[in-house]
Order: sequence, then structure tokens, then C-alpha cells
Amino acid sequence: MTGLRERKKARTRHALIAAALRLFAEKGYEETTLAEIAAAADVSTRTFFSYFASKEDVLFFDGEERLQDVLDMVGEREPGEPFTSLLRRVARASLERHADPENLTLALSPERLHLVMSVPALQARALRLLFDSQLRLARRLHAAYAGEMSLVEAAAAVGSLVGAAKLAVMAAVEQGDSLEEVAAAAFTATDLALRGLESVTDVRGLSKAG
Repeated sequence: MTGLRERKKARTRHALIAAALRLFAEKGYEETTLAEIAAAADVSTRTFFSYFASKEDVLFFDGEERLQDVLDMVGEREPGEPFTSLLRRVARASLERHADPENLTLALSPERLHLVMSVPALQARALRLLFDSQLRLARRLHAAYAGEMSLVEAAAAVGSLVGAAKLAVMAAVEQGDSLEEVAAAAFTATDLALRGLESVTDVRGLSKAG
């Protein structure tokens, strides 16, 4: 029964996100109301608030869950594991775990990306979330390598990795790549970033941390 409830909740959440994206594209972000999104998803406005606190939250639906997964994995560092190996393992696991076609279709929707890049309030929130999530991850990485890596070094590593993946994904989406090609671009970008980190950190010995 629990599994059935969870699947129903997932379907409702997906329906709300899909309805919101469709209405935002048709009517505009500011012009679309919460009631209209709920009605389009065939639920009540009260149900909408069971899933999201605002219209903004609908557009940033996947960030916190993905970040928490990554933070948990970094916190479970294997004894003696070099940080570049940890980041490679975590990046691949995160990409694979969230590679469900339904979720990717929503997350990489051109409509969603256009809104986030064109509406000032959404641009501001996207940047705030980006920097906040990277700093949280840098702190967790620093804690996992306490005494072996400074917070500044952890932040530089995280910024390199996340920046490469996000920009590669946006470039792939912009040129009209398929979901499979977009996912491949993310894998390629993280691999290139980590190779660069390994070549630099080998000089300082940090890639051998642990």
C-alpha cells in the first residue's frame, strides 16, 4: 500500500510540474496562477501546496533532492579514497540515479530553461541556489577530508566539477540534443573536469589524499 501511495504522489507531482511548464509557456510565468496550475493537473489548490510552496518551487523541483543525495554520498567516503575518485563515483551515481526519462524531460525542458534564464526573479533564485548548493557540497567535501584539504581547495574542486557539468548540459540543450546526448554531455564534462583536477592535484599530492 505504501508503494502505491508513493507512486500516486509521484504522478501528482509530475502532473503539477508538467501543467505548470505548459501554462508558463502558453500564458507567461507572471500571468499563470496557482489555481490554474492545480486545475490543469486536476487537483485542488490545497493539494498544490502539499507539494510546492510557490510557483518558483515548481521550477526548481529537483534541486534539493539531488543535492541531498550527493551530500550523503560524499559523507560516506571510503577509507583512503582519493577525493577525485570520490567525486567521480558520486557524480556518476548521481547522474545515473536521476536519469529517469520522465524526470529528465521535465528537468531539461527548453521551456523551463528559458524561464529560468529570462525571468529576473527566477534568474536570481537560480544563482542563489547554485552558489548555496556548491558551498554546502564544498563544506561536506572539506569535512570528509578533514586535515587533508582546505575549504578553499574543496570549493575550487566543487566549482570546477559543477560548473563543467551545468554548462555542458545547457550547451547540449541549446543545440537541440536528445536526452541521451544531454546525459552523455554531463558525463563527458564531469570526466574532463576531474581529469583536470587530477593533473593539478597530483602536483600537490592532494589527489592521493587519504
